[in-house]
Order: sequence, then C-alpha cells, then structure tokens
Amino acid sequence: MTDATDPRALARALYDAAVRAADPGRALEAALAGHPLPRPEGRTYVTGIGKAAPRMVATLLPHIDGPCRALAVTHHENRAEVPGARVLRAGHPVPDEAGAAAAREVMALLDQAGPDDAVIALISGGGSALVPAPVPPLTLADKKAVNEALLAGGLDIVAMNLVRQQLSELKGGGFLRHAAPASVSAYILSDVIGDDLRAVASGPTVGPVGTAEEACATLKKAGLWDRIPAAARRRLTDAPPPEPLPEATNVLIGSNRHALDAMAITAEEAGLSTRVVNDALVGDVADAAAEILDSFDAPEGPGVLLFGGETTVTIRGDGRGGRNQELALRVAMGARAPGRRWAFLSGGTDGRDGPTDAAGGIVDAGTAGRISEAGGDAAALLANNDSYRALDLAGDLLKVEATGTNVADVQALVLL
Repeated sequence: MTDATDPRALARALYDAAVRAADPGRALEAALAGHPLPRPEGRTYVTGIGKAAPRMVATLLPHIDGPCRALAVTHHENRAEVPGARVLRAGHPVPDEAGAAAAREVMALLDQAGPDDAVIALISGGGSALVPAPVPPLTLADKKAVNEALLAGGLDIVAMNLVRQQLSELKGGGFLRHAAPASVSAYILSDVIGDDLRAVASGPTVGPVGTAEEACATLKKAGLWDRIPAAARRRLTDAPPPEPLPEATNVLIGSNRHALDAMAITAEEAGLSTRVVNDALVGDVADAAAEILDSFDAPEGPGVLLFGGETTVTIRGDGRGGRNQELALRVAMGARAPGRRWAFLSGGTDGRDGPTDAAGGIVDAGTAGRISEAGGDAAALLANNDSYRALDLAGDLLKVEATGTNVADVQALVLL
C-alpha cells in the first residue's frame, strides 16, 4: 500500500507506477493479442530502434516461427542483451559514430528483405538520435551540428523531427524504402504528446511531419537557420520532391496518457482525490512551471494533480541539467503553500533527463532552503541552466537506473 502521509514518498510511488505502465514488454504482448504477426513464406527481419528496443525485441522473438534475423539499437546506458539478437548501442541525445555505424547495419539488414519476407519494426523514443543516417553528401558532423542547434534552440520534438527527417535516409518513412518490397509491420511505443506517429523516432515507418520547405521556415522563424551547417541548408533548400512511400501497418502500443492513468489509479488507491490537469504540458519550461504553480490553489483538501508532456529549455548558460530538473527547480523557487505539506516530482520515464545521470527532480517546501544552506544561489544556478547542481545541493535529484522505456515526461504535485 502506498504511503499517503509522506508527499515525497507518494510522488516517487506515482513515478514508479508510470514507468511500470510504460513497460514495453507488457505493452507489446497486449498489442500482439490484437494485432498478430504476419507469417511470411520467407524470412522475418526484426529491427528494434529506440530506448526500449532490447525489451521489445526480447518480447517479440518467442512469437516468431521460422527463420529470423534480429537487430536492436538502443542507447549506451541500456546494457541489456537479447538472446537471438544483435544489440548495438549508440549516442543519445547527440548522435555519435556508433549510431552512424548502427544505421548502416540497419539499412544493410533491410536491403536484404525480399517480396516473400516480413519486416517487423519495433520503434520507441530516442530513435531519431540513435540511428543517424545523413543523406549524402551530409556527414555525421553535419547531423550532430544540426541536432545540437535544435536542442539548444528550444524547439519541441515535432519541430525537431520535421527538420531531422529531411536530412536522413531512415527517418520520415525512409525505413520503408530500404525494406521494400517486403511487408512491414511496426509496433510503436510513443514518447510524443498527442501520439503523432510521424514524430515518434522521426517516423521511420510512417512518413514525414512536413516538407523541406516547412523545415526551412521553422528554422528561420526560430532564428536557427544560420546556426546549422551550410550543407544542411543546401539540402533543405534543394531537396527533391518526395516520392510515394511503400505501405506499412503501424500499431500504437503505449503512450504518455497510459502512464498518467496508472499514476491516477495509484493515487486513488492511496485514498487521495486525483486529477489529470494537463496531458499535453509542452512549450517553454518557464510557462509550464507557471501553470503548475497556479495549481497550488486547488484542491483545498489532500489531493494529487498530474501532468504529462515534454517541455523545452532555451539554453542561456553553461550549466548542467534537463527540462525536468529545471521544471522542478522553478516550482521549488516559486511555490507558496503555507500550512500545507507538498511535494512535486518531474521525471523522464526513460530514467534520463538531458545529458545527466538523473531522471528529474523531487522538490518540496524545504528545497530552496537546503540549496542556500549548502552554499548555493538557486536564482544564479537557474540563470546558468545549472538545475542539476541546485537540486544536487538540496538532495532532490530523482535518480533511477535507465528504465528501458520512454513515453516522455510525467509530473505529480502532491498536496496534503
């Protein structure tokens, strides 16, 4: 039974419930019951791409009859091995040479598939960075420079993928071109709010979010056009008209909303009134913090307010942190709830927040004081995008092992 008298313990229990609900193995097993695998006359080729790839591939393989080749590409922190499959690891969120090599292996595997074969794609969040396959003559260095500019520019995930799809051989349906003429079935664990499958891992089995022209306009509006390499600008400006994509079957198996529903059930089982306030908490982290701070006025009695989404951070300093850590710090600095015990948690369901070893933060009424007592200046640390240091001083970092899943971020405000 969850402890409903300790707001910090309850907030952590809610996060754990969200991660359990996003377990890719459970989600895939349930999906296979309603969307069974094809039974090809030839070989089955299994390709898992994303933070949940090893778990998804391991769950799928026992369901396959006949000859099969399986490959999983995940991030360096996920050390899981999969009997019967080759597991490759690559950089995230910034692509690296290991990812470029993994992308080449993925394309080489798909290129072997023939008309009597079936390709099963297992797609989860993180896939965009994990398999960079720059369209020639772009280089990996060009793709990395583009990715770093997008991450620093405060663009949401859909806008980022709009740009990245136009510069890749695999993204935006490119996977299907390599797999043709084999049939393709994809099972997708969504880390995108609203579950636009074109945006999950940049839509390798679905299609592009938009056109190269729209990508150019997005970059220019964000002031990023001159910050990306000249080769990328030329590609976006001179991209040929897109050709029709081969067909595929795409099945959504899990999402952020499923995680929030699990959190709500856990809170209600603890006897607390619960409400999902916003299941699309996106945009600038400062605006998200303001929305959460406004929520401190309700409910009047003990209760839990839930949020889910993926905010963005505009980098102005050289500190360390991530969107969840900064959101938690902003709430800790701005909260005013006299006479109430409270805790606020913001965490990435993948167990990692930005380029750090933390998933996010758990803060309460004492956070700001603990930072000060440890010799820190919370406002100065925030201004330097150094939320990791601030929360570390307070003992308020949310640290977990890499979870092997990813359905974006969850937030819980516990008011007692």
